[in-house]
Amino acid sequence: MLNTQNIIDKLKNQGIEADTSQIKLITELVDLNIKKKGFLETYLTKNIKKSGIYIWGDVGRGKTLVSKTYLQSITNKNVKNFHYIDLMKYVHKKLTEYAGKKNPLEIVKNDLCKECELIFIDEFQVEDIADAMIIGNLLLGIINKGLILILTSNAHPNDLYKDGLQRKKFLDAIKILTDKMKVFHLDQGIDYRSLNIINLEIDDKNSSDKEIEKIIKENFESEDFVNTELKINDRNFECKQVVNNMLWIDFNAFFKQPTGSNDYIHICDKFDWIFVSGFIECDDDSADMIRRFISFIDISYKEKTKVKFFFKNLPISKIYNGSKLGVIWDRCESRLSEMNSFNHLD
Repeated sequence: MLNTQNIIDKLKNQGIEADTSQIKLITELVDLNIKKKGFLETYLTKNIKKSGIYIWGDVGRGKTLVSKTYLQSITNKNVKNFHYIDLMKYVHKKLTEYAGKKNPLEIVKNDLCKECELIFIDEFQVEDIADAMIIGNLLLGIINKGLILILTSNAHPNDLYKDGLQRKKFLDAIKILTDKMKVFHLDQGIDYRSLNIINLEIDDKNSSDKEIEKIIKENFESEDFVNTELKINDRNFECKQVVNNMLWIDFNAFFKQPTGSNDYIHICDKFDWIFVSGFIECDDDSADMIRRFISFIDISYKEKTKVKFFFKNLPISKIYNGSKLGVIWDRCESRLSEMNSFNHLD
């Protein structure tokens, strides 16, 4: 029989000691009635019982980890599991497929809810007006079909799509989340993702691409490495990987591109973690590339962005050995050393 202690024990087996807030969340999840309701029961209880739980809190608090451990424990239940970005890709693809038919969104909702009792949506983060205009209708349709919803997000529902275009039209979606679902704040505690990454070998001398991929898969819920293009301010840039809230760039390839401070501000705001690998020795022939890198370091340092550098066997002092940039490189080198330390990442 599923109970709170079962989930706590499973987390412990993963090396996680659940804190007070996480235990409260586990209890809420276990209390969810995931037994599929008949029409009459759905009709009688829809205004009484919440239709799921919206979990929000800081990055790395274990929202996804706790939720997925719970989901893995409810065997013999029909569960659909989505990252928010993947869900919206699915919805827009289906809408295109059903274009010209009557009520295409209704058909998409029916497809989504087929043979399903619970839908989990991870990292709910409405940023696009096209998504904002349909998400409320989609969520309400799922709830009205008697399904349970579990959502995780870094933001309270009231802060979703903040300052977004035509946000007033999104307010109905927020009301659905706050009225129909229990809003649970997973408050401050240990940031396990940061702890895992901080505890990596700090000089990263042997960090090959395969080892970095393994780190990403273990910490950022990624299986496939296919997204190697980053869109910034309506321009596309080459990168190693974009996955969920994490960006991996190659020093040599990325900073050769015509990027600027506005681009660095954008990625520091958008991503929780940025990995940088592929460092090479540079001289004054590469001064423009080094200037871009210095600008990125200045901005990520100021914004306190979590950046993990993989230098392999290259000392920081060897990245730039020219003379043009002098003092500003010395400052950058100092910041790089600080940002690569345990104290800065912690």
